[in-house]
Amino acid sequence: MVTSRSLRPHFWIRLSILVLAMSCDGVAAQTPADVRLAKAGSDHASLEVPSGTILPVRLNSGFSSRNARAGQVISARVMQDVPLPAGGKIPAGAKVVGAIVSVSTARSGKLGGSISFHFAEVQHNHQTVKITASLRAIGSLLEVMEAQLPETPAGFGTPYNWVTTKLIGGDVKYGVGGPVTDSGGATVGEGTRDGVLVQLGVPSNGGCQGEPVGSERLQALWLFSASACGVYGMPRLRIVHAGRTVPVGEATLSCEGGEVNLRAGSGLLLRTE
Repeated sequence: MVTSRSLRPHFWIRLSILVLAMSCDGVAAQTPADVRLAKAGSDHASLEVPSGTILPVRLNSGFSSRNARAGQVISARVMQDVPLPAGGKIPAGAKVVGAIVSVSTARSGKLGGSISFHFAEVQHNHQTVKITASLRAIGSLLEVMEAQLPETPAGFGTPYNWVTTKLIGGDVKYGVGGPVTDSGGATVGEGTRDGVLVQLGVPSNGGCQGEPVGSERLQALWLFSASACGVYGMPRLRIVHAGRTVPVGEATLSCEGGEVNLRAGSGLLLRTE
């Protein structure tokens, strides 16, 4: 339940995050941890994650091109139940684990610092599912925080389920169970308690070129819009290579004129290949 008292800190939350946010912010790392992969009919059945599945994750600790090293383990938390075509799901809380592949500092890179990394496993409850994942979108810590704040102040006693929020990329979520609409007002999905279920849309910013748009299948995008693609909230950060082409599954980020500095709490949309 959102009360007037709970809404007062929003200004200070925004101010604090603005102080934390930098132009090249956004990712995280952590040692692997087991979680639960839910499969219809059996908790221990093998899980198949088909190509084109979106994994909405939040990175757990930051790293920088200034001091990161090749081979360093990184991980992220799945933030919303991910429905699968066969009827199973990857539950919120699952860990997606990978590693840094290579690092170039701003001093050695002509275009600033860069980091290449990949995510290769979903882990849970002593189970490990191998994946190959490209990077569709990334949102800064500030963008993640903003996407969780009500668009307008809620009155005293207003249920959280009724709160309207603006998603990363511009879509609007009208509460839990309510519609999700794009910038043109068209309904693209519906809100859930832990995110949104939507049909992937054509990227509005021209990113993700060549990526096929989803069919009628609903995808879990957490705090992201249906057409979200590219970088949000980090003006100098660029996705140089998303991992959809060779080397498949390896994403590269660069920062114009500085180091890639990725903060814990940033959000990513990964796409299985």
